[in-house]
Amino acid sequence: MSAIKNKIVIITGASSGIGRATAMKLANEGAKIVLAARREELMQQLAEEIQSLGGTTVYKVTDVTSLEQVQSLTDFALEQFGQIDVLFNNAGIMPLSYMKNNRVGEWDQMIDVNIKGVLHGVSAVLPHMLERNSGHIITTSSVAGHGIFPSGTVYCATKFAARVIMEGLNKELTKSNIRTTTISPGVVDTELVDLIVDPEVRPIFENPELPSIKSEDIANAVFYALSQPATVAVNEIIIRPTNQG
Repeated sequence: MSAIKNKIVIITGASSGIGRATAMKLANEGAKIVLAARREELMQQLAEEIQSLGGTTVYKVTDVTSLEQVQSLTDFALEQFGQIDVLFNNAGIMPLSYMKNNRVGEWDQMIDVNIKGVLHGVSAVLPHMLERNSGHIITTSSVAGHGIFPSGTVYCATKFAARVIMEGLNKELTKSNIRTTTISPGVVDTELVDLIVDPEVRPIFENPELPSIKSEDIANAVFYALSQPATVAVNEIIIRPTNQG
């Protein structure tokens, strides 16, 4: 029997990419999935696909930049299933640009989604997990949270922040049974690159020879972290293409 069978898992950014692949993987392993994203049509399609394969899932339109909406998502999960075992803080955006091009609106969006979205998720689920003294919070950071590259200055800053938030949370929770994991992917073949509109940067990521891995590879890493015994915490996983420097 799967180690996560019947676990209640909230996944943000679930409509595509890593979130979608993880929802499919965990549902296939017997978890009950609460899908959260802004694009309702895509979530509905995913929910129908999971259900057609015998899985259990519900969905709720959620913008992680809104604390009220994330709290409403948590309340919805509790109403549907009675508890929350896992939060996968996966929603994120990556509109890379050179700072000299002064795309301040994009910087603000990354701060709101990649940092505030993580904080909102933690704020919403942590009281419930502390009350039960049980739970697992996973956040998608990036290899960009370990090193800085041109055009990624603000994105890297947000992913560094996500790592720090999770490391700090882990230190606060060491006397509890709540686990934390940071997943730091390298280049993944997702639609994240579609948000890159800076004409000096986009061609770099349209290069067909750019090494990349699949969303399913990250989903497998999430499952690995979740499936460990309760006495084992996998605090961080870095996973990237073999040929990515």
